[in-house]
Amino acid sequence: MENDDGIWNYCNNSAVRRTARRLGQFYDDFIGPSGLKGTQFSLMTQIVHSGEPSLKSLADALIMDLSALGHTLKPLVRDGLVELVADDKDRRVKRARLTALGAERQADARALWQEAQGRLDAAYGADNSAQLRAALNTIASMDLTAATRDENK
Repeated sequence: MENDDGIWNYCNNSAVRRTARRLGQFYDDFIGPSGLKGTQFSLMTQIVHSGEPSLKSLADALIMDLSALGHTLKPLVRDGLVELVADDKDRRVKRARLTALGAERQADARALWQEAQGRLDAAYGADNSAQLRAALNTIASMDLTAATRDENK
């Protein structure tokens, strides 16, 4: 079934992964001067928007398992950008928050991200970008495992 254009013409997974690598490189190039990678910026931005989320809720929002989240958080904690604190009501629950340095670094990266976002919108079209995000967010919110499980019953 594969032709000279590659498998991404037939497989959604391959197309998304290929595109994710291309976009990741694009955003990393812009965000790099802040000292952050795109994945770190996204994680820190999710922390800001969630307001000291628990690690479990942060992992769920990012569709990551806790061990992958821990791996991504480790250098941010080491570099003093994120701190993990015990929940006030349940000391077993850890919450993530940006330090003052982390908030400053995230703001620097956000300005660079806005430049990247503007350039992508200019190249691909702002409406196309919005439609792409909407489609990807819809798919990300679906429980595909449950859908497959239900079909197999």
